[in-house]
Amino acid sequence: MGSLDMALTIGGIAYGLVLIAATFINNKILESFRLDVLFMKQPSQSSRGVNLVAGLALIGYNVYTML
Repeated sequence: MGSLDMALTIGGIAYGLVLIAATFINNKILESFRLDVLFMKQPSQSSRGVNLVAGLALIGYNVYTML
């Protein structure tokens, strides 16, 4: 795996961790990274679960590509 590929993979894992953290922590910085805020018309507390699912999927895919 090249250095650019590894950097993108590590960045993907980091963003997955940010999405998971945004599911549970209310913070101004984390709010800007939430996927439900970016793609849904009316984001709410109940739509925060989208971030958890997306974060786990993103981490899983990036770990799989490292193998």
